[in-house]
Amino acid sequence: MSTFSEHTAAVTRLRESHAGSWNAINPENVARMRLQNQFKTGLDIAKYTAAIMRKDMAEYDADPAAYTQSLGCWHGFIGQQKMIAIKKHFGTTNKKYLYLSGWMIAALRSEFGPLPDQSMHEKTAVAALIGELYTFLRQADARVLGDLFRKLDAAQGAEKAAIQTEIDNFETHVVPIIADIDAGFGNAEATYLMAKQMIEAGACCIQIENQVSDEKQCGHQDGKVTVPHEDFLAKINAVRYAFLELGVDDGVIVARTDSLGAGLTKQIAVSKEAGDLGDLYNSFLDCEEIDPSTAQNGDVILNRNGKLLKPKRLPSNLFQFRSGTGEDRCVLDCITSLQNGADLIWIETEKPHIEQIAGMVDRIREVVPNAKLAYNNSPSFNWTLNFRQQVFDAWAAEGKDVSAYDRANLMSASYDETELGTQADMWIQNFQRDSAKRAGIFHHLITLPTYHTAALSTDNLAKDYFGEMGMLGYVAGVQRKEIRQGIACVKHQNMSGSDIGDEHKEYFAGEAALKAGGKDNTMNQFSNAA
Repeated sequence: MSTFSEHTAAVTRLRESHAGSWNAINPENVARMRLQNQFKTGLDIAKYTAAIMRKDMAEYDADPAAYTQSLGCWHGFIGQQKMIAIKKHFGTTNKKYLYLSGWMIAALRSEFGPLPDQSMHEKTAVAALIGELYTFLRQADARVLGDLFRKLDAAQGAEKAAIQTEIDNFETHVVPIIADIDAGFGNAEATYLMAKQMIEAGACCIQIENQVSDEKQCGHQDGKVTVPHEDFLAKINAVRYAFLELGVDDGVIVARTDSLGAGLTKQIAVSKEAGDLGDLYNSFLDCEEIDPSTAQNGDVILNRNGKLLKPKRLPSNLFQFRSGTGEDRCVLDCITSLQNGADLIWIETEKPHIEQIAGMVDRIREVVPNAKLAYNNSPSFNWTLNFRQQVFDAWAAEGKDVSAYDRANLMSASYDETELGTQADMWIQNFQRDSAKRAGIFHHLITLPTYHTAALSTDNLAKDYFGEMGMLGYVAGVQRKEIRQGIACVKHQNMSGSDIGDEHKEYFAGEAALKAGGKDNTMNQFSNAA
C-alpha cells in the first residue's frame, strides 16, 4: 500500500499535468480519500484476506494455540459492529474472521421470506451479503480514519505526531470471510459460477458440503443425504478453478462432511475395481446377500468379492448406509478431500465433544499429518446440558459420587452454583483452546450467534419499553449502557457516515459546503462518548 506522502506526491504531479484546470483539487484530500478506501474491488479483498488465512494456517501448524475464530453475521452492519468491537476490546483484528452462514441467509435474507436451511434461497443472495459485509467494513475504515484526520488537523506538537503514527499504523477492519456455499446449489458448473460470484465479492474462503444439492438439510437436522466422493471432488475442483481463474491463487477451500449424521445416499458410486474410492463408498451400504434366483424386477445388485449383495433401498429411492459407519465415513471423506484439493476440513458433529472429534482427527492425521479443521461451535447444541453430562459421565467413570445430580435434569438452574456446574462451565470456557490443541481445530466459528443476540436484545427492549418502564426501558437498557461501555454506535449519525459526508462536501465545495455537523447537531450531546 502507498503511504500518504506517496499518494499526495502522485496526485500533485497529476494535477500539474492538467495545466491549471485541476487547481481546485487538493492532493492531500485525495490522499486521505485513498487511504480511507484501500480496497477498490472485491478481488483486492479476496487476495489480501487469502494471504492472511494462509499465514494463520502456517502459524497454527507451528503452534496450535494460534487458532482463529469467527462469528456468523447476517447483515453488513452486524459484521461492522463486530469488528469495531474487536478492535476496541483487543486492539487488533488478528485471527478474528467473519462467518457467512447459509442458514442465516435462508432464514433472514431470502426474498421468499424465512426459509429452512435447504438451499431454497436465491443463489445470488450469498455473494450479495459478502459484498454488503465488505461495504460496511470498508466504511468503518473510512469513518475511523476520518476521525483521526480531524484530530490531526486540530492537534499540535507531540499530540500531532502521535496521531500521525496512529494513522500510519492503522489496521483495517477488513478480515477474511469464510463463506458457506452449501452443497453448491446444483452441479459442478453451478458451483463454479456461484463460487466466482462469491470470490468477486471478496470471499477468500469457501465452505462446501458433501450433501446432495437438491436434498440439502441443515447439518443438525435429520434427513441428510450424501453424494459419492467423485461428485464432491468435482465441486471442490470447480471452486479451485474459480479461485485460479480470478487470480486468487491462495484461495482456501473448506470441505465439510455431514456423514456422521447422514445415513442415506442418493447414488451408488461407480467402481472400476475392488478397493477404489467408489468401492469404498459402497462398502458402507446396508446390504443383504441374495441368491440370483430370488432377485426381483428392478433390484439393484452389487458384486463384491464374488458375493451378490442387494443394497437396502427405501421407498424414497434412496439407499441406506449401515448403522454405526458414520465415523468411518467421515474419516474417509476428510482424507479424500484433503488429498484432492481441500485446505481445511469440517466435521459436522451432533455434540461438542473433544475426544469424539479428536478420535477422528487422529485417524485422518495418520494419512494427512497437517490436517486442520474448521469447527461449528453450533447454537444447535445445548452447551450447558452437553457439558454437564460430560462432567457427570467423567466423574462416574472415575468412581466419584454423583448421586446428588439427576443426569436427565442437569439443565436445571439449581445446578448453576454446584461443583459440577462450575466444572462444566470451565470446560465450555476452555473448549476452543483445548480442542485446538487436542483435536486439530484451526478455526472456531459460531454459525448463528447474531441471529440469537438480535432476538434476545429485541425481546428485552420490547418487554421494558412497552411495559411499565416506558422510555426508561430504552434509556437504561440501551442508551446508558452504550455511553458507558464506549459503544461508538451511540453516535449513530457519525456511524452512518454523516461526518464523512461533511468532509467530502468541504473537499468539493470549500467554504460553501452545507454541513450537518454544526454546533446545533444533536450528536454533540455525545461528544464525550465513543
